[in-house]
Amino acid sequence: MSAIDDLPPLREVIRRHDLAARKSLGQNFLLDLNLTARIARAAGPLEGVTVVEIGPGPGGLTRALLATGAKRVIAIERDERALGALEEIAAHYPGRLQIISGDAMEFDPRPLLNGDRARIVANLPYNIATPLLIGWLCAEPWPPWYEMMVLMFQREVAQRIVAHHDDDAYGRLAVLANWRAETQMLFDISPSAFVPPPKVTSSVVRLVPRQQPEPCDRAALEQVAAAAFGQRRKMLRQSLKSLGIDPAQLTAAAGIDPARRAETVPVSGFVAMANELANSRAIRTQA
Repeated sequence: MSAIDDLPPLREVIRRHDLAARKSLGQNFLLDLNLTARIARAAGPLEGVTVVEIGPGPGGLTRALLATGAKRVIAIERDERALGALEEIAAHYPGRLQIISGDAMEFDPRPLLNGDRARIVANLPYNIATPLLIGWLCAEPWPPWYEMMVLMFQREVAQRIVAHHDDDAYGRLAVLANWRAETQMLFDISPSAFVPPPKVTSSVVRLVPRQQPEPCDRAALEQVAAAAFGQRRKMLRQSLKSLGIDPAQLTAAAGIDPARRAETVPVSGFVAMANELANSRAIRTQA
């Protein structure tokens, strides 16, 4: 008997369904049900809440979400070997687990939500974690279809998400994430908690969408951040030249010294430069 339900231990489930983790799928299974319960609790009270989970594998986190009270879990799993194990969980929690066999990179859960907002809670496969997050942060319209994300990443990626200006990890991902969400690093998980153990520590991050982020053209923001951090050792007056607009015009609009480097500029500075870029391009188009 496990700590959260009377389903079989995860090691037994993995053995019975021949679920040895596959590196090609970025799989590292978290078997400690106390830790999966901690992740589920990090998403707040789940009664009446629909949760979207990516890559449930043998279902350790799935079980924790359901045991914690989630009204419904929509689990997207690409590995067909795991479907049998997930069906056993669905039978244990009738009507509360919806299993989607498919690729999370191509899946849109909104048609399944009946207009409700969901929470995304997942131990993301390492090989698609960052693209998935960027896709969710770029959702339109905004506020998005989810009200919170509680996600596990490699610690290095987690640090890049929550970083602020002047932090070593501050970069394009931090600008996008902290423009649109409030981010917080919650806790680390040791490699020894996984099967197989990854070579790095993992971290759980919570992102709560800002209801009214600073108005900004998202595409322009991504372009400014990409240019600035693409040559992060250079001053902005040099790194921003690739945008085709006088860098001095962009930095002046943000009240920033063009001699500064990208890692010293707060998110609000990037937003101001992005808006100036978008406005300048619009004027050129109309001319």
